[in-house]
Amino acid sequence: MKEIEKIDEMKRLRQQLAEPVGLVPTMGYLHEGHLALVRQARVENPSVVVSIFVNPAQFGPREDLKSYPRDPERDLALLEKEGVDIVFMPSVAEMYPAQFSSWVEVGKITERLEGASRPGHFRGVTTVVAKLFNIIQPNKAYFGQKDAQQAIVIKKMVADLNMNLEIVTLPTVREPDGLAMSSRNAYLNPQERQAALVLYQALSLAEQLWSQGEKDAERIRQEMTALIQKQPLAEIDYVSIADAKTLDELDRVSPPVLVSLAVRIGKTRLIDNIVLE
Repeated sequence: MKEIEKIDEMKRLRQQLAEPVGLVPTMGYLHEGHLALVRQARVENPSVVVSIFVNPAQFGPREDLKSYPRDPERDLALLEKEGVDIVFMPSVAEMYPAQFSSWVEVGKITERLEGASRPGHFRGVTTVVAKLFNIIQPNKAYFGQKDAQQAIVIKKMVADLNMNLEIVTLPTVREPDGLAMSSRNAYLNPQERQAALVLYQALSLAEQLWSQGEKDAERIRQEMTALIQKQPLAEIDYVSIADAKTLDELDRVSPPVLVSLAVRIGKTRLIDNIVLE
């Protein structure tokens, strides 16, 4: 496994990789959710590249860039075990040199949900992902369903800009008690970790109501909200029942539907979702 920090070297080594090439973009502090993406990439491609880059452009001024969990040595050991060919670990200066001023923006679907709560977030995401696609030239890139809106936005960018690769989205990997795996779970103390289960409980309630025949989206939102509000450590950012392609909020549940939410547990902001199909 090769560890590469420079863009020019990454481009040079890319020419030597057997085709097709699978890319798993990450911000590091890897967990089983990331490794599931790596394993799928390994199954489907003779060459696998994983990027580790905590992207400052997708963090707002009051967000957790400085405190975002990092453990590169552990990450590299995990990726070595999975048989990754190259780990691309550029510095911020390498990705955003002085005078950098070009940005990639996807309209409309980035204005909702995470985009509404975190202005500028998706501009940072799409710009860095476009850069990674240009540098690494993957045939396939792998993303997790936990960041559902991100996957939708990246697919839209790839389609609109005629990028020559396939985006693969894999199911959310969960802890045995249902909590979606996330690097930010490391922030939770034991009491908060228990309280965080309310996210999946609310999503499960939505699925239950829908399976019992409830089609009124607002009623499902209200039931989810009421459940979350019973948890004293939880503060709701949003509860959404939206068209799974356009992210338009729905009055009636008509699959495919993305049921998603963002909730603060203490100081930690967590997101999760399910798709009703």
